[in-house]
Amino acid sequence: MTSDSKDAIRSGTTESGAIGFSSHDHAICVASALGAADRRSAAEGLRLTPVRRKTLEVLLRAHKAMGAYAILDELRAAGFGSQPPVAYRALEFLAAHGFVHKIERLNAFVACVDPGCRQDPAFMICKVCDAVAEAPLEPLRQVLGSVASAAGFEIERTVVETVGVCSKCAEAAR
Repeated sequence: MTSDSKDAIRSGTTESGAIGFSSHDHAICVASALGAADRRSAAEGLRLTPVRRKTLEVLLRAHKAMGAYAILDELRAAGFGSQPPVAYRALEFLAAHGFVHKIERLNAFVACVDPGCRQDPAFMICKVCDAVAEAPLEPLRQVLGSVASAAGFEIERTVVETVGVCSKCAEAAR
């Protein structure tokens, strides 16, 4: 995990390492993550255009998975184009460079809490509010790697999406 991403998520990390459901200073979280994205883009020569940066900001502010059309509505309100390719191109770039992740179950996207890390995380998805928390996949990755190796299988990519209820929604249901 990079020092920029540690700073961006420090106050949102739970004891389990999951990031996304815990209380934190959201304004600092968003500003830190955008700053880290700006620095990484400059260092790697990535073109974080205004529409790409705004797309990332929208996802960071939401702290939940959003579909391309919901993102497009936000982009339109901010004065960017209103055609679907505007959002899809921005999301494609952001996903290709690890700034966002696609949540397959929801056909939606969520901002990556550690854009400097090149490994896929595990996701915990609240089935009530669609909030998404990101957790390290390392212990599970090791087990899957052992099982795959024993079967003669080479893992190229791992996607783990768990579904449940976040603490806020569980509390509201009580």
